[in-house]
Amino acid sequence: MGRFVVGAERDQTTLFPPCLEDWIAEDNPVRVVDAFVDALDLGALGFAGVDAARTGRPGYHPAALLKLYVYGYLNRVPSSRRLEREAGRNVEVMWLTGQLSPDHKTIAEFRRQNGPAIGRVCARFVALCREMGLLTGTRVAIDGSKFKAVNNRDRNFTQGKLDRRRQQIEESVSRYLSQLDTADRQDPTPELAAKVVRLKEKIARLGQEMERLAGLEEQMKAAPDRQISLTDPDARSMATSGRGSGLVGYNVQVAVETEHHLIVSHAVTNAGSDRAQLSGMAARAKQALETDTLDAVADRGYYSGEQILACERAGISVTLPRPMTSGAKAAGRFGKEDFLYRPPQNVYLCPAGETLPHRCTTVENGLTLHRYWTNACSACPMKAACTTGKERRVTRWEHEDVLETVQRRLDADPLAMRVRRETVEHPFGTLKARMGATHFLTKTLPRVSTEMALQVLAYNLTRVLNILGSRKLLAAIPT
Repeated sequence: MGRFVVGAERDQTTLFPPCLEDWIAEDNPVRVVDAFVDALDLGALGFAGVDAARTGRPGYHPAALLKLYVYGYLNRVPSSRRLEREAGRNVEVMWLTGQLSPDHKTIAEFRRQNGPAIGRVCARFVALCREMGLLTGTRVAIDGSKFKAVNNRDRNFTQGKLDRRRQQIEESVSRYLSQLDTADRQDPTPELAAKVVRLKEKIARLGQEMERLAGLEEQMKAAPDRQISLTDPDARSMATSGRGSGLVGYNVQVAVETEHHLIVSHAVTNAGSDRAQLSGMAARAKQALETDTLDAVADRGYYSGEQILACERAGISVTLPRPMTSGAKAAGRFGKEDFLYRPPQNVYLCPAGETLPHRCTTVENGLTLHRYWTNACSACPMKAACTTGKERRVTRWEHEDVLETVQRRLDADPLAMRVRRETVEHPFGTLKARMGATHFLTKTLPRVSTEMALQVLAYNLTRVLNILGSRKLLAAIPT
């Protein structure tokens, strides 16, 4: 006869109730969170409330609230209200905080007031990983991904959106007026009179909406980037990889080392493009790894001559493909790469074998550019495959040799882009899966940066736990 395991009676009392320590296994990750936070110098990191005030009600020590947040993000419980509930029912949280039960306002206020300090905690864990020998490499992959903000798309306005909204309102008003004209030609009835009243109310509301849009347009024109968001003022409309898609949110940048896929540095920006992010991210990664040289791999969205030059001057070698933006190449004609540069003579050699000497030097947008062309194009049999103008002109930036070095580096390492993709896209997928709805809970850039720092800390902590295990990580944390 089969039997089932029978649980204890709910009203059963015991003389010696079990202590919380008995419920937490020796290799439970919550012990890592406890040891890591206890090893931090919270005062030096900039946390408020480390020293208790002489007067007033006793407050919660920042260590207890920081442990609560690290545990919450590690277990996909980022909401302050949900953390409040966990503190009263979760045995691991009770053990971690000493059975403290802060309310959700206290929990949320801690995150709001200690944003920079929480960011430094994330950096301290990266330093701990370096001290444990997990960050011995000198190669990182850099990428960015768009994360949705609290702000809805309908609460974000650009000039294009305002123009489209005005056009929709004008079409609606025209349709309602046409319906009013039709009603005037019909015999009056109570139903028709009620319809006329509704149409007039709709037209009045649309008029108010037009006035509201006019006010929003004035605010938008005063904004530096001609864009405003009403719910989260720092969120911006950004294009995504999908055709015709986009979101209102933030651009999260990460630098991931290629061996263990740990995020060594990150940043949150509301710039929709990655083009100006390369040198800053690479420099932060180099500082985090404490290395004299660094090899950074990125995709073509980061290609910028000024950014690449800044990296080279900082001792950072970058590998990334050049975007195909040549109109001539798209039209089936020779591109600039088909012209060979001869440094000793400072000339270009065209596909027909003609020499293009240096003709002039100009400065455009702060860049010094050299121009090359020849007068032999009109009689060249390959002219139709080269240019539609009088002659083919080639432009060379004064630091073009840096860009050529990058191209040679990419040619010598054809698997670099595959390494980049396999390294940096995995953390983004994990981060968005942890966030559930893939949107931030907080508003404005400083608070969103704090939230992302906690997400990155939870990701790195999970990676190290998977690599080393709880016992080895506990042994490596200084006491």
